[in-house]
Order: sequence, then structure tokens, then C-alpha cells
Amino acid sequence: MNALMIQGTASSVGKSLLTAGLCRLYARRGVSVAPFKSQNMSNQAAVAADGGELGRAQAVQAQAAGLAPHVDMNPILLKPESQLHSQVVVHGRPLASMTFRAYQSRRTELIAAIRASLSRLQKNYELVLIEGAGSPAEINLRDRDLVNMWVAREAKAPVLLVGNIDPGGVFAQLVGTLALLSEDDRARVAGLVINQLRGDPTLLTPGLRELEELTDKKCLGVVPMLPNHGLEEEDGVGRRRGRRATPEELEIAVLAFPHLSNFDDLRGFEEEPDVVLRVIDNARETFGADLVVLPGSKRTRDDLAWLRKQGFAEALQERAQRGEPIVGICGGCQMLGERIDDPLGVEGPPGSVEGLGLLPGGTRFAPDKRTRQVKRHVAGLRDLAIDAPDDAFAGYEIHHGRFESTGPTAFVGPAGERDGSVQGSVFGTMTHGLLAQPTLRGAICTGLAARRGRQRRPTAAADPAARFDRLADHLEAHLDIAFLDRLVNHEQ
Repeated sequence: MNALMIQGTASSVGKSLLTAGLCRLYARRGVSVAPFKSQNMSNQAAVAADGGELGRAQAVQAQAAGLAPHVDMNPILLKPESQLHSQVVVHGRPLASMTFRAYQSRRTELIAAIRASLSRLQKNYELVLIEGAGSPAEINLRDRDLVNMWVAREAKAPVLLVGNIDPGGVFAQLVGTLALLSEDDRARVAGLVINQLRGDPTLLTPGLRELEELTDKKCLGVVPMLPNHGLEEEDGVGRRRGRRATPEELEIAVLAFPHLSNFDDLRGFEEEPDVVLRVIDNARETFGADLVVLPGSKRTRDDLAWLRKQGFAEALQERAQRGEPIVGICGGCQMLGERIDDPLGVEGPPGSVEGLGLLPGGTRFAPDKRTRQVKRHVAGLRDLAIDAPDDAFAGYEIHHGRFESTGPTAFVGPAGERDGSVQGSVFGTMTHGLLAQPTLRGAICTGLAARRGRQRRPTAAADPAARFDRLADHLEAHLDIAFLDRLVNHEQ
């Protein structure tokens, strides 16, 4: 038992979720299993215990497998900064900001990093579940592949090819992808999976028979859409536009920055039964929201310029004057401050810009990136009717910008270090993950309800293990697990 790879006909077909579910399925059967994705492109990152960055999807998959996240699970993370540049993170540490051509010039170095991580995982675990990226049929990238069939060959892994039926055309997706693969790579595909079905699976029966005849590949199953699974989806931020809240619900509006990062800070609000979480790009939609959130950003000054262009600066100023709550997280906290200085051009051309001036303090960018897991205690939120307990909340930092408060502090660390700032109905923090903590999130929601003059019953925190088990049960019910077992044991 060694490796199995999940590839897709395109992005957003459900590879990350299927990999997480299979991690859980095999882990609870007593198999030591670890996730792996050689190269991930995402601004949704996590921080390992040693301070290294990795893709959020691999951190979730590690949790599903009962493991602590480790940078070997995602040795290369590309964090887009513009249409042409990405920050390249190798084994958890920033290497440089570069174009795709510059990135390809480091291919030998990148291959060595991938091989080292894959080798360590294969030595230490009985099964490595590997996630691909995009599609293996990108023929213009075939000779530069570092994440699909090249990895399958390196790992000697059979491949499951996944197609998403929800947008339509799934048979063409699967047949067309196989047709564009080389003969050797096509032979490596051991089975097909149709994902995200809505409706009656028996309607697909004639098509499945013809699909197997056309491709000479077994279809392992048709997996229905699993609503409210409660797990982060890296590519799902843009689909979360949402509806307006009813008078009985709380509405939390999140600004849809072009370079929005770490949306998982806020996903937990979707678990609150009386909360509607919306992603907005129109300043008018801040009116009527119980809370407006400025999330993290990979390009803080650029996203601040976008915010001003969209009319949010005026809307937020007016909101603060009315005493209506605003929260900034990391880059959002920096925008709410008085000034952002980037003298070395860490995030674009060197320069400085005025912030929104809603929090006392300013930001100065440093060349070294601070990435670490932290604990924080509530400090200055009592005046906002946020009656949070005095527990130490776990979070993590990922930032070049150092925000220094000149006023009250929102949170403090165990050694007394100050985090964020508070002014009136506005507060900010440089720590990701705090609002994902159920007790703090619940206290915020209770405070928002109190502003409306109503009481709110606290909700029980969802059990992460139960989410993973539900997903594993779902896959077990709809996939040919016996066939999968034969694959991972090299019996096919």
C-alpha cells in the first residue's frame, strides 16, 4: 500500500473534498494515511507547527487523516499577487515573487523539493493520497508538469479521474481528458468518478455503460452533492454571494477584495443557524448588515485602492460614525489604520498610502514574513458588547506588514504582546483564525443580536470529526471501495 492520486478534468470538480474524505475513510480503518499536493496555487493558506505555510486544503486533509499539518504535504505553494506574479513558497518559506517563466527556470530546484517531500511521506505512511491540480490534459503545459501525471509517475500511483456533472458535459469532460493524454498516462488512469450529482442516479445508467465502453475504464461510482458539509473549499469564495438576511437573522458582509486571502477565518459563521454570510463588492450592500468584515489580503495597498474606487471608504466612514460594527483581519486591519508604509516594495512598488483612519495605528512592511501559530486573549472588546470568555484562543499569523497600535488593543498574547486595535465600533486583529473559534464567534453574534434588542441562544460548536466522518460515510456509500482497496494494494 503506497499511493493513490486523485486528478480532475478541471478545477473545482471536487478533488480536495474527495481527497479529504478518502483520508478520513482510510484513517478510521487503521491505515496511516497522509495527503500530498506537490504544487498548490491559492491565497487560502494554513500555518504548520513549525511556522511553515501550506495550502489550506492540505491542512484540512491532514486533519481528516488525524494528523497535524506539515509542509511536506504541500511542498510548493503559489500565492497569486497579480495576473503575472505569484509569491513562491517552498517547504513553507517564501522563496521569491516571480513570473511563471522565472518559476520554470527554477524547475530543477522545485523538482528536488517535491521529490524530497514525497519520499519522506511514502517512507513514513502506509498510504499517500495525492491531489492533482486543474487538469492533466493541459497539453501546453505537458512538458512542464509538476503536479499531475509527472507526480503520478514519481509516486508510482494509479489515478482516479474525477469529473463534475453539476455544470453539465461530464461525459465529454472525461472522454476528452483521456483522449488528450499520452498512451502511458492514459494507462495510468485506473478508474473514473462522477461527482456532484443532483437528482436520480439511475438516469445516468445508459451513459455510464457507454462511458466504460468508450474509455475501457471502470466508473467507481456517482457521488451525489453533499450539502452543508462544513469543510473549507479553496475555490468557493466567489460563489458565496448569498441572500440578504431576514429580520430574524444576522447579516455579516465580507468585502470581496480582488486579492482576498484566508476566507476560512469567516466560514464558521455559516454554521450559525441565524447568520447569513455574504460576500459583497458593492458599497450599498454594507447598509443594513449587522457586521462588515475586511478580510485578509495578499496585496493590501492594491485592495485598499479597489476599496476606495468601489465607494467602500465613504460607506465605512459613515458606518463607523453611526456606531455600527466593522472588523478587519490582517490586511483588513492594516487598511483600517492610519497609514501603510512599504519602503522596500514588499507588496509592489515602494511607497506609502493613507489608510482609512478608523483604527489608531499604522503598518510598516518588513522583508521577512512572520508565519507562526499563536494564542490570543481578548483585551479591548468589552466596550463592543462582545462578552467573550477569557480563554486563550488559537490562531496564526501570515504577514509581512507589522501593525502597531497607538490606542487600545483588541487582543494580547501570553507574553503581553499587543495585537490589533480598537476604536469605537471598529476593531482589527493581525491574527487569522480567531473568528473561527466557536466561543468567540458566538460571543460576537450574541453582541450583534443584543444591538438589535433581542436575546440569542448560544449554538453548540460543530464537531470537526463528525464532519469528516459524514464525508467518509458519503463516499463509502457511493464509491466502489473494494475496487479502491485493490488499487492501493496494487492488486489491479
